[in-house]
Amino acid sequence: MLGWIELRNRKCMGTCQSTESVETKGNHDQNVVYVADANRPGSDEDGRRRIASLYSQRGKKGPNQDAVILCQGFGMEDGVFCGVFDGHGKNGHMISKIVRDFLPCLLLSQRNTLMLSDEDSDFTDSTTTSPKDDSEGSPILSPFLFEEWKEACISAFKVMDKELKLQSNLDCTFSGTTAVSIIKQGNYLIIANLGDSRAVMGTISEEGHLEAIQLTTDLKPSIPKEAERIRKSKGRVFALRDEPHIQRVWLPHENFPGLAMARSFGDFQLKHYGVISIPEVSHHQISSKDQFIVLATDGFVGLGCSKQ
Repeated sequence: MLGWIELRNRKCMGTCQSTESVETKGNHDQNVVYVADANRPGSDEDGRRRIASLYSQRGKKGPNQDAVILCQGFGMEDGVFCGVFDGHGKNGHMISKIVRDFLPCLLLSQRNTLMLSDEDSDFTDSTTTSPKDDSEGSPILSPFLFEEWKEACISAFKVMDKELKLQSNLDCTFSGTTAVSIIKQGNYLIIANLGDSRAVMGTISEEGHLEAIQLTTDLKPSIPKEAERIRKSKGRVFALRDEPHIQRVWLPHENFPGLAMARSFGDFQLKHYGVISIPEVSHHQISSKDQFIVLATDGFVGLGCSKQ
């Protein structure tokens, strides 16, 4: 699964689209999201301009367990949310779609709750309002506002995981999903990552060439701090002989299930042994050289490096 988002400024209406709802263009599983923008260079003959592409290709191992969503007008008029989710296990295809459908609303709900809490605590406008960046014409993301978004992301991911556990008709014991998401607010990005999917930015180098910058870390059991947390919780981390390059998470006394990521939604049996649903949250200021963001699941990332 691939999600592609253009970073050039534009006004967007408040809508959400997923691979089940966006316009399809061409003969491939390529879904292209357009916005009416007849006056901008690059608009097609219908006065539209592409702002995102969603691409998915079914593998040979059963149902496609990937899901993706794009929400325009997210948090502010020109705000954008995009998330890519990679399910795994018997019910991974259902879990990824549930997270796709509910996580954006949970993020906004947690963010609004924090804003109301700040107002009740009598924070002054100078504390909660970002100054203007005259060179870019959009608000600067202050440390306070980033921490607020970070807290909203962590809270929303926790609530989402609890909601999955309450689904009596859906077994998430050994099934789950990753999540990599981008929240664009003005010229700033908040990136929340859970698992081994990836966010990569295409930007223009000082030499004028397009180059790839990886915005996330693949949160796999091979990362020392992830493995340490799992082992402290009595989980085991090791690779199989026939795939020595892939570290996996196993139960304490059973060679099962062999999860290839250290953080995820679902996978509740492994939540007792160090697998967590807390995202890694970071931020990035968009410059005039930044062109687009690619969100990719492990299936695509595994085919090549970020540069490809």
